[in-house]
Amino acid sequence: MTRPPAPNPCDTCPYRLDVPSGVWAASEYAKLPPYDNPTPFQPIGVFMCHQNDMSEPAARVCAGWAGCHDGTGLLALRIAVSRGDMTPEVAEAICDYTTPVALFRSGAEAAEHGMAQIDAPSPDAEQAMVKIIRKRPSVASPESRK
Repeated sequence: MTRPPAPNPCDTCPYRLDVPSGVWAASEYAKLPPYDNPTPFQPIGVFMCHQNDMSEPAARVCAGWAGCHDGTGLLALRIAVSRGDMTPEVAEAICDYTTPVALFRSGAEAAEHGMAQIDAPSPDAEQAMVKIIRKRPSVASPESRK
C-alpha cells in the first residue's frame, strides 16, 4: 500500500528549487515532464520518492511531485485508488499536500534544471550524489547517468 508524502520533499528531490543541477540520472529527469500533460496523457504510475527505504513494506509518494502538481488532475492517483494500490485517504492527502519548501512550477522546469549540468555537476551536486548512492546505487550511479 502506498504511503502519503513526507512533510517536506527530500534534500535531493528533483522538484526542489534548491537542489543542484545534475544530481540524478538523465532517465530520472525524463520521468518528470509527462506529469505536466493533460490528465488523459499522463503516466499511469504514481511518482514515488527517490529515497524510499526499500526495506519498508510500503513506498512513499514523492513529496515534490505532490507539491508541484495539482493532485486532482493526476491520472496516476485515480488509477492507484481504483486498483487498490492506494487508499482514498492517501490520494486526498496528496491532493491537499502543501510544503513550505520552494518547488519548480512544473516537471518540465525541474527536468530542464536537472539536466542543465548533468555533464559537469558542481561540487554540491557531487556531494548530493554521494548521499543518494548510499541509499539507491542504481539510480545515481555513473553507469546510469546518461
